[in-house]
Amino acid sequence: MAKVIIFGVMDTAELAHFYLTHDSEHEVAAFTVSREYMNGSEFKGLPLVAFEDVETLFSPQEYKFFAPMTGRGMNRNRERIYLEAKAKGYEFISYVSSKATTFGNPIGENCFILEDNTIQPFTTIGNNVVLWSGNHIGHHGQIKDHVFFTSHVVMSGHCVIEPYCFFGVNSTIRDFLHIATGTLVGMATAIYKDTDEWGVYIGNPAKKLPTPSHETY
Repeated sequence: MAKVIIFGVMDTAELAHFYLTHDSEHEVAAFTVSREYMNGSEFKGLPLVAFEDVETLFSPQEYKFFAPMTGRGMNRNRERIYLEAKAKGYEFISYVSSKATTFGNPIGENCFILEDNTIQPFTTIGNNVVLWSGNHIGHHGQIKDHVFFTSHVVMSGHCVIEPYCFFGVNSTIRDFLHIATGTLVGMATAIYKDTDEWGVYIGNPAKKLPTPSHETY
């Protein structure tokens, strides 16, 4: 069992507290958030401390870290906190729901994988990846670091998902595709071809919008 510090005080952090408390061997010890966003000294009945000071109050030798943040900024906000906490010396946990279906898949650190995800054999998951509930993650694929799947996304077999991608609800990726760095796939969008870096795609079949994803989300 690890004692864990959770980053955040919004919905995602509250959900992480619930899942870790009710469906893991870990114990949540405290919450942390950047000092400018602090409002009080407690959250969920546990200490709330400034991220700038967290390592002096909760030693990285005794506590582990979890930053289950949203995909805002094309996952780069979550990446920044992940890297800053690593620089403070923390090791990260990952949460994989007991109600997810996996087959010994390699899964990196600081991943948040919720219920009813099916991750088929021979697919790997990188670091700092969020798979919200109900996704189909096909076989012989690769999801790299800092990626966010919302819900009911279908990733077919043999796909490679590069870092910083975001997939909207009910989107679909055909088999054997390469999804380029920073791709944003809109809700209910169907991807039939490889994508371009930082592209935004909507519709069925998908059409690329002129504005890059890092200026959109």
